[in-house]
Amino acid sequence: MAEVAGVFLSWAVPALVVFGVTAIAVSVVVWAIRRARRSPRARAAADAVRAHAGTILVQLDDAVDELDLEVGLSGALYGGGAPASLRRARLTAQHVRDESFEEYRAISEPDAAPVEIRRVAARIERRCTQALATIAAARAEHADWVRANVSAAAQVAAARQRLESLRSTMGDPAALVSELSSRFAEQEWADASRAARAAIEQTAEADRALTLAEQNAADPTRTALADLATAERALRRAESEARTLEETHRLITQAAQAVPGEFVAARTALRQASAMRDQLEPADSERLGAELRLIDGELSEMEVDAARRPTRTIDRIARLRGRLDLALGDARTAQQRIRGARTALPGTLAAARNAVAHAESSVSHTRASADARSRLASAEHELAAARQMPDPVQALDAARRAMRDAQDAQALAEYDRRGRR
Repeated sequence: MAEVAGVFLSWAVPALVVFGVTAIAVSVVVWAIRRARRSPRARAAADAVRAHAGTILVQLDDAVDELDLEVGLSGALYGGGAPASLRRARLTAQHVRDESFEEYRAISEPDAAPVEIRRVAARIERRCTQALATIAAARAEHADWVRANVSAAAQVAAARQRLESLRSTMGDPAALVSELSSRFAEQEWADASRAARAAIEQTAEADRALTLAEQNAADPTRTALADLATAERALRRAESEARTLEETHRLITQAAQAVPGEFVAARTALRQASAMRDQLEPADSERLGAELRLIDGELSEMEVDAARRPTRTIDRIARLRGRLDLALGDARTAQQRIRGARTALPGTLAAARNAVAHAESSVSHTRASADARSRLASAEHELAAARQMPDPVQALDAARRAMRDAQDAQALAEYDRRGRR
């Protein structure tokens, strides 16, 4: 028996040693591979791939914006007789763009693994490149149809009609800015003033280009296409700036109407929070009381020039309501949280809309990076979700996320602008 045990041990011990050493070696190799994949060098390489994918994604985003205008123009100018390839390409490109921005945000998180970043970035680049090719083919087909079915004179006449329609709809931009400047601080209407100047300049540019195009269209030895293209680009920019002017004017005037009610709601929330202090432990009650006094002081400070700075006031009140929620923590019942969310939601939604509008303006006028655009897309998504959620607490959280994402987008766009300088 002892001999059998000795034979077994003489075989088993070396085998165990071999298997143990092999297991340790495999573990070390696996650990080394994982460490290498997450090393700073691997992360830097993955970020470079992600940045390149972001560049392609920005190109697609710009192409989709242009395509939106072209589809609208085609329907307005040619009565739906043009080929449907532009509309199909737009739907495909929008779908690819939206999904790609979602994926790009996911691989932009600090905890994203380099392997996953490279894999997803390659997919984004591949799909965006395919979508851009689809757009190019659709544009070529549409351009061929226009050349075959619409004369240069007819295109110039249609563009002239659009210009006159835009001028009629736009009215006097300077009058809108003058109205705002008479009531509000310059920070409130600065974007509106810039948009008004740009809209006037672009309509004048479109008018000059169309005048040249009309002269060239009447001469069979000359072409009007170059001047017509210049006019179309100027018209698109003028339409965009006119929309910015109108949206800014609307946001400011709506904020001015909402300011008194927001102060009332904030003061009511402060009184309710103060009443809850008696339910807390002395130390917690003292901390809450100190925060309530600070918030009350800031509200009083804001009231001094709230009428002159309505959008800034709405934004600051929304932030104070967020601070109040944090200060209260778990002291409120579920019913109290719901009531508080209902009163805070309108002002927070208004602040989020204003933040998104500013971010959109910054992104569109600075040719921002994919990081800025993905943050803006996230803000727009959160704002849309906040408007649709039936639960006021969830809607308030989504609106606050929209504010944060929009502010991040604006900051990133400003960083991009300074970098180009």
